[in-house]
Amino acid sequence: MPKEKAHSLRCPTCRALVLASEENFPFCSDRCRLIDLGKWASGGYVISTPVTDPEQLENMRPEEPGKDHSENQ
Repeated sequence: MPKEKAHSLRCPTCRALVLASEENFPFCSDRCRLIDLGKWASGGYVISTPVTDPEQLENMRPEEPGKDHSENQ
């Protein structure tokens, strides 16, 4: 029978090697877990996707100075 590999990865905060069987997985410690949470809470991490909704794209376009947009409607 083949041996099972120990699942591990690097702590997202300090990059230390962490085994899946450890208590704080995927972090190496509670301290690193709290640092990561603080980054989320302060806006340090952002999940962004491209805007594909045509209405949102229209609202994002900058208006040309001096042009009256009411005449187009």
